[in-house]
Amino acid sequence: MTWNMTRRNLLGLAGGMAAIPLVVACQPRADDTSSDQQDHGSHSDSRGDDRHGDDKNSTGRLLRSDAQLPEPFTSPLPVPPVLRPVRTDATTDYYEITQRPGRAAILPGYSTEVWGYDGRFPGPTIESRSGRQVVVRHRNELPVPTVTHLHGGVTPSRYDGYPTDVVLPVGGTSAGSAGAIAHGSFDYVYPLGQPAATLWYHDHRMDFTGPQVYRGLAGFHLVHDAVEEALPLPRRERDVPLMICDRAFAADGSFHYPSIDSSLTGKPGVTSDFMKGVLGDVILVNGAPWPVLEVAAVQYRFRLLNASNARRYQLALDPPPPSGAAFVQVGSDVGLLGRPIDHEAIDIAPAERFDVVVDFGSYPVGTQVTLVNRYGTGSTGHVMRFHVVRKARDDSTVPPRLADLEQPSPPSTITRRMKFSRSGSHYETWTINGQAFDPNRIDAQVSLGATERWLITTNADHPVHIHLGHFQVLSRNGGKPGPYDAGWKDTVDMRPEDEVEIVVRFNGYRGRYVFHCHNLEHEDMAMMANIEVT
Repeated sequence: MTWNMTRRNLLGLAGGMAAIPLVVACQPRADDTSSDQQDHGSHSDSRGDDRHGDDKNSTGRLLRSDAQLPEPFTSPLPVPPVLRPVRTDATTDYYEITQRPGRAAILPGYSTEVWGYDGRFPGPTIESRSGRQVVVRHRNELPVPTVTHLHGGVTPSRYDGYPTDVVLPVGGTSAGSAGAIAHGSFDYVYPLGQPAATLWYHDHRMDFTGPQVYRGLAGFHLVHDAVEEALPLPRRERDVPLMICDRAFAADGSFHYPSIDSSLTGKPGVTSDFMKGVLGDVILVNGAPWPVLEVAAVQYRFRLLNASNARRYQLALDPPPPSGAAFVQVGSDVGLLGRPIDHEAIDIAPAERFDVVVDFGSYPVGTQVTLVNRYGTGSTGHVMRFHVVRKARDDSTVPPRLADLEQPSPPSTITRRMKFSRSGSHYETWTINGQAFDPNRIDAQVSLGATERWLITTNADHPVHIHLGHFQVLSRNGGKPGPYDAGWKDTVDMRPEDEVEIVVRFNGYRGRYVFHCHNLEHEDMAMMANIEVT
């Protein structure tokens, strides 16, 4: 099989031509007067529905399922299995993962094809030690090229998952896939010289990240260290990763996604109705719809990941705990906080992680506690349910001090200004500083080890993700950082007309990396830029 040239492959042939906006099916809208909400015009696809205001806090359009959906809170919460290394030596753990189609019973009565790591959705969890190298051999048995990115990893450029560094399918050819780094399989090397953190791995293929993640290419990678293990936080079965995402399902139970080319081998992009983002009407946690977890009346640690393409959530507990905070945050995207932070609710944008402790000890046995999404309505207003079924001994606690959190000294003046906005004569493409992504153009150069001060502005919801560069938020809209900005991060939640200052450090490796919007439809439609670390 061969793959057609995409807009960005053509840029490679042009050798420096100006970026060409991605063309999507149907005529683009003439203006964008409500970029922070769904498009309220009439559309030809009756399954897309944004007129009922499913979530005015997410940029995107609701795609309704045609399959029969289950009653919420009838499926047990699955926990992805922990992958075991195929071998180890003095310095390195070696893993093997096959990217292949699989079948999953996500909705009762249906069998859904997933594109998964080892055919699973989510993929298996990898657990690693800080400073101990990991090598993951990814074998591609899917019908399309893939790229794997360890999100939040401090990773050499060759293994970071640059969007054109594709691994071709077993038996495939390189025609139309400029930049292919391997045929069939590739060994990704992760030195993991970084503190304990909740990382995740996912597909990062240029122009097709949205549909390929939507079909299942995502999994957890947890990094542990001695600092984390010395803390008396909940452990083992009370330390639970929760991958939250939304999907829509076709009448046959398959994932429904509005690709222009559903084979993902030709023309990239989504139909014009969904240029702002795809919002599903089914909330999945670890691949199950609105699941239930039986818990003891003790503290649990939940590693929250928003793996949705475009949906933002405001998570809260219903009923709220009789005493104490609903969530005690102990970690952010790329590590522990210095001190815990109490939250009654948590705003979480695509790609963000929040490491929280929930104390079910304040609820009477028999209580059913629902994790709700205040930004959703109807089916998207619920996420999952916890059923407090028994009392148990609890030796865990959240100490007042968690880790020594370095406070970098930012430059006194702005180093770079980055504007994330919709551009073009008909607002038909998503850009950074008015430019669509071009793999052949370097948009910023930084020195290895440099600390910079960036000012980021937006005109819509854009979760901004920086590869390699971890950062802290200095200010939001001229004031203090927001309540969800604490700690070292790799993704910052940006609302319409937000202005955020960050201090970002590029440590570890030289080479070419990217930064981009993590609304995956925006990313696929060119809202990405190159940064070269020299």
